[in-house]
Amino acid sequence: MRLGLVIGYSGAQFAIDMELIEEAERLGYHSAWTSEAYGSDAVTPAAWILSQTTTLKVGTAIMQMPARTPAMAAMTAMTLQALSGGRFMLGLGPSGPQVVEGWYGVPYGRPMTRTREYIEIVRKILARREPLAHEGFHYSIPYQGAGASGLGKPLKSILHGDPSLRIFTGTISPAGVRTAAEVADGFFPLWMNPERFDLFDDALSQGFAASAGRNSLQTFEIAPFVHIHVGDDLEACRRPVKEQLALYVGGMGARDKNFYTDYVKRLGHAEAAEAIQDAFLAGRRADAVAAVPDSLVDEVALVGPPPRIAERLGVWKEAAAKGWVDSLLLGGADAAALRLVAEEVL
Repeated sequence: MRLGLVIGYSGAQFAIDMELIEEAERLGYHSAWTSEAYGSDAVTPAAWILSQTTTLKVGTAIMQMPARTPAMAAMTAMTLQALSGGRFMLGLGPSGPQVVEGWYGVPYGRPMTRTREYIEIVRKILARREPLAHEGFHYSIPYQGAGASGLGKPLKSILHGDPSLRIFTGTISPAGVRTAAEVADGFFPLWMNPERFDLFDDALSQGFAASAGRNSLQTFEIAPFVHIHVGDDLEACRRPVKEQLALYVGGMGARDKNFYTDYVKRLGHAEAAEAIQDAFLAGRRADAVAAVPDSLVDEVALVGPPPRIAERLGVWKEAAAKGWVDSLLLGGADAAALRLVAEEVL
């Protein structure tokens, strides 16, 4: 099981702890991952980290697809690959309708269709077998729709990309997991319970079957985000995880269209998910945090004293031995947490 570090996106201010990243690289961590929401972007920090490391792979988890055309994403990936000696990995995701329409100002459309088209176009650009042409629901290249000049023509990338570039998607819904298993090289499950692979098994199998032999559980990478907070005060360690869960389950989507709420229900916490959402949408954020069960936090995060975390890591290692987990991507880690996990896993 490989180890990675999740950098995350900004709050009101943004800075990158390069000492922490350098420690991860020294310890033998495989990767670091940048993110974006509607503040800092994912690409600039990835370039920053790549420029100051030598062996660490760096990926985006995720670049929001509606923010960039597929060609722009491919150009970015190829450029970072070239400048870093092949250490960049491309993580993509459709985001949600509130961000897509409320921030980027474009239609949400069909997220699974967008994912398929987007990755298909990126792969065509990387392969350079022929000039780029695509006609789909979301993307028409060359563009021939309203306002077109009629002068567009298919082009090949000037820069020769690497067709073996690893492409991941961020998803937790059954449809998203199925699509990832069909067209991508891996996916990031958020808040994965390593003992509940059954939540993904059917969707993965269906996606692998649709990939025409391209993917299997042996070749496809499962890289969950796992928050870690080390300390003797167990409740204090659980607190930041509860706050994040409350924010996503309660507020990252409308009441009737929140992927995170649906996912927590599938994890076996339906009553809690509804209580979190009710409290958050009513403006009672403290109550939303309080409604997050300790058991949910313990299932999906690494929290508490070192022996407790080491014990839970044993469950993750068992899942890895079964092929259910390939990379453990740690969020919220400090240097001591990085060392603790490295000692147990590497």
